[in-house]
Amino acid sequence: MSGPTSTVHVRIEGRVQNVGYRAFVEMRAAELGLSGWVRNRRDGTVEAVLQGPREAVEAMLGHCREGPRAALVSRVETIGEGVGVFEGFEVRPTA
Repeated sequence: MSGPTSTVHVRIEGRVQNVGYRAFVEMRAAELGLSGWVRNRRDGTVEAVLQGPREAVEAMLGHCREGPRAALVSRVETIGEGVGVFEGFEVRPTA
């Protein structure tokens, strides 16, 4: 996918910890060629920054709303846009 670059910072709520959610996001981001990161939050949410072509970021947001099989996503909230420049995709420690 190509096109204008988009960067979004999102918080995902629901049953999203201890269900393989971070690994799911990392795998899907790699498939879509996105950069950024994902991590668990102590409040039980997952936080991610997704950067790449706008169409790929939009596709990734759809994956985030679905999550892995064991997840139950109740909300994906955009909490920022256009934050930083990233190379590769990483799973970060819990914050």
